Amino acid sequence: MAKKNILQAAGKRKTSIARVLFKEGKGNITVNGKNFNDYFPIENQRVMAVKSLAFFPIEDKYDVFVNVRGGGLNGQAGAVKLAIAHLLLLLNPELKTTLSKAGMLTRDSRIKERKKYGQKGARARFQFSKR
Repeated sequence: MAKKNILQAAGKRKTSIARVLFKEGKGNITVNGKNFNDYFPIENQRVMAVKSLAFFPIEDKYDVFVNVRGGGLNGQAGAVKLAIAHLLLLLNPELKTTLSKAGMLTRDSRIKERKKYGQKGARARFQFSKR
């Protein structure tokens, strides 16, 4: 039995972490053991997750296996997008300028700011009364 060509990469957004594997196959996408369309029910999330595949289509060449955890579905879709972009760089390093100009290689590091002591929230203060 010949070993199939396997590539893997990771991506992050907010608190979501995605690990993506490319195996030689028929172009199926599986997320956490579920079908891609079942895991991401909203069209916008599906478009964002596979946005980087528009630069280097892999139909009928590779199966995509995604393991993603943490955060919500939008954050997970962003993490998958970044991980797929990193994998595309492994397949074709000439795509680096194209992907970076499109913003596919930039990690979105925005996270929730922590609540500070003596305050109501991260930025919100308790109401001040002079009298």
